[in-house]
Amino acid sequence: MEAEARYTWVGAAVIALLAALVGGLLWLKGSGNEAGFQRYAIHFERQALDGLEVGAEVTLRGIRIGRVVDYALADDKLNRVRVEVRLDLRAPVRTNTVAVISRNYVTGIAGIALVTREPPGPPLTQVPEGETYPLIAEGRSEIDDVASRVGQVGDKISFALSAVNQLLSADNRETAMATVRSLRDLSVGLQERLSALDRTLGRLDAAAGSVGGAADRLGQAGERAAVVAERAGEQVGLTLTEAERTLAQARLAIAQIAAAGQTVQQEAAAAARRLEGSATQIDHRLDAAVAELRLSTESATRALDGLRNPRLMLLGPSPSQLGPGEQLP
Repeated sequence: MEAEARYTWVGAAVIALLAALVGGLLWLKGSGNEAGFQRYAIHFERQALDGLEVGAEVTLRGIRIGRVVDYALADDKLNRVRVEVRLDLRAPVRTNTVAVISRNYVTGIAGIALVTREPPGPPLTQVPEGETYPLIAEGRSEIDDVASRVGQVGDKISFALSAVNQLLSADNRETAMATVRSLRDLSVGLQERLSALDRTLGRLDAAAGSVGGAADRLGQAGERAAVVAERAGEQVGLTLTEAERTLAQARLAIAQIAAAGQTVQQEAAAAARRLEGSATQIDHRLDAAVAELRLSTESATRALDGLRNPRLMLLGPSPSQLGPGEQLP
């Protein structure tokens, strides 16, 4: 019994050791698989996850950067699905990176595509409260965008239908009929005005013919005027040439007159100088002649006095009768 008990304990110990060895190997294998990867959580609320399976690809700009490792309904919200992904550590996951469902519409297989808006934010490392891993936000899928555009188009169609209904109301129909009647009256008036315009154009054609004949006559008159102007121009040219020649002769004559005037001025100045000398000599001679004439006059006066007074001629003048500078003998 004791031997069997020992064998039992030995067998149990061996089994436990093997189990620990297997567990360690599995743990080491799992740790090795997680090396170089980072796990993230994604909460999907608006997008359907049809075709998404564990192991589905996670891509960034078409490049596979990881896989889906788990997904389940969230406990805190009914329409929320929590998806857990494992991504390459080198993948640039940012705070403004969003996740959308991408589908292959031929095979029906779905995956997750990550999109980072511009400009990229800082790396996503913060773990929100109640989560185990950093949380990547949910984005808008292509179907959401199409649905949004369809909704906008539907709104526009509704607005257009409402406008059409309003346009086809009774008041607007009456207004439209009145507009049609006004257009009809306007078309009749336009037809009458077009007829009058045709008649006016006929008269304008006739007037244009008359104007054309007048233009021809005016052209002929213009040609004759051009010939006359050409001849007049030639005559004016000859006259200008003659005037230039006469002007040149006049300039030459003026220059000669100016030279002659300068010569006359010089000769007049010399003559004036000569006359001035002659006048000076004449003044001297006149002074001498006047003095002689004065003496002669005095002598003649005394002779006449002597004839009137014989005593004076015999005895001579008395001292009172002597002139200046005269003395008795």
